Amino acid sequence: MDDVKVRKRLKSMLDDLERSIRTLRDEPGGERSAADAGAGLTEADRLQAMLDVASRQRSAVLSALKRLDEGTYGRCVDCARPVPEGRLEARPEADRCVQCQSKLERRRH
Repeated sequence: MDDVKVRKRLKSMLDDLERSIRTLRDEPGGERSAADAGAGLTEADRLQAMLDVASRQRSAVLSALKRLDEGTYGRCVDCARPVPEGRLEARPEADRCVQCQSKLERRRH
């Protein structure tokens, strides 16, 4: 995978994520009546969940850019084997090979 293309794609992703995060943070809460309290909480929870996902994604992209700078991009952070090209094409911020990612996800559940 060409480092220049990867860096360009990651920076584009970072720009999009930062724009999304700003938009989510600026989302107006508005005034709510007592009848809207439950619905407002659900909306606030939904916005917070979206912000959390975007923030985690941003961190992953920043980490990928750092690995690119360090010359370790494309290597699994756990086993150091190459991350498959198709995985990096689909998820350029991926930091683990499929096997190590599967192990991590099994431990989380």
